[in-house]
Amino acid sequence: MYGLDAISAHNGWQLAALGTSIVFTGLIILSLAISQIHKVLELWDKRDSYYQRIKKLVQRKHRSEATVSDPVLPKNVEGSVRQFKLLIEQIGEPFPLPKLLDFSEKCGFPHSHSSVNDLLQAKLIIPDGKGYFLWNHEVEKNIKI
Repeated sequence: MYGLDAISAHNGWQLAALGTSIVFTGLIILSLAISQIHKVLELWDKRDSYYQRIKKLVQRKHRSEATVSDPVLPKNVEGSVRQFKLLIEQIGEPFPLPKLLDFSEKCGFPHSHSSVNDLLQAKLIIPDGKGYFLWNHEVEKNIKI
């Protein structure tokens, strides 16, 4: 068997189509890579300035963490510290945050999500690393309510 019959009998048309699609896919990927090479070169040329920006951001982060001494609570949270502490004592520690929010909404606390967020930022509520949260008694001692 020779000619077009042999090509059809041994899946030659499918192999030709597969080879053509592989070649065109490779050419498309190559053209996309070449069209974006100017961005990679620009990044390489300005790598020192990007490095300095990242270095400044890291230094700011370390500086802000090192200078925090006493928690600063918004005025609207100082009153809710007692209320949330009582709720947490009722729930028990460690507690899931959604349960605290649900319980506070059932008790009728205004703006419970915002208050819990403020307590988290003041590090009065801290994560235990297992998906639950704890009340931070050391920080509570430093707060004058």
